[in-house]
Amino acid sequence: MIGPRSGSTWQGYAFVGPFVALYCFLLIYPLFMGIEISFNRADLFGNREFVGLENYRRLFADPIFHQAVATTFKLTLLIVPTLTVITLLLALALNRATRTAGVLRGVFFSSSVLSVTILTLIWRFVLTPDAGLIAKLLGVFGWEPIPFLSDPDLTVPALAIATVWWSLGLPMMLFLAGLQQIPGDIYEAAALDRASRWTTFWKVTLPSLRGVLILVIMLQTAAQLQIFGQAQLLTSGGPSGRSRPIVLYIYELAFGRWELGYAIAAAEVLFLLVLVITALQYWAVSRTKADR
Repeated sequence: MIGPRSGSTWQGYAFVGPFVALYCFLLIYPLFMGIEISFNRADLFGNREFVGLENYRRLFADPIFHQAVATTFKLTLLIVPTLTVITLLLALALNRATRTAGVLRGVFFSSSVLSVTILTLIWRFVLTPDAGLIAKLLGVFGWEPIPFLSDPDLTVPALAIATVWWSLGLPMMLFLAGLQQIPGDIYEAAALDRASRWTTFWKVTLPSLRGVLILVIMLQTAAQLQIFGQAQLLTSGGPSGRSRPIVLYIYELAFGRWELGYAIAAAEVLFLLVLVITALQYWAVSRTKADR
């Protein structure tokens, strides 16, 4: 009995070994290397000077970094709840075995396969105040165009709208997969009890989608805390840095000012933020399950 078990164990190690080695090389090693560089004054040419916690002290006293953190959280709070609600409603509406529903699923999913460059080109065409689609529609009624990409109060909502449109596909498909796993017997029982659609949604559908809902929220929260391309290409972080998220600030530090050590310190802080927020979400979910 010992021989076969030992052999199967080694076969398992041999099977997962290449993946684990590649994972460590591409993710774990760079993580620790980045932590080491964050304690140095470093540039892109390999020059390093150990400065201890100086980069982190500068970072926490940096008002631009504070502004970037606030912008990132604002974008996340605008995008994640909106995206979750819209994709859940789309999934409920398209959970039909009809050709029209299949076509519409493809239409709504199609935005997710576009690159961020195409996304920004589309939304520049829509939002540009001088010749954009919205400006032309407003001009038909004699109204002034709205400067979505230059007004400090509108740039963040404009980025949120573009990101929600771009991100519809995956959450919608996850909700559709969850809906199709709900047994039809439950809905038949609800119909026999003469439950209304609203009651059926709150008492049957939503509790059955709880796991998918949590997954969508956690995935999107982690993704939107790292938002970058839309802000860089649509607004360049302007005006006055009002739409600059953390990742764009890291990019500017590393490739604009060549302060690699300082940029990596900011990246490590972002990593901790994502880790802590995701862990808190997981803890809240686990505690809710335990209470129930």
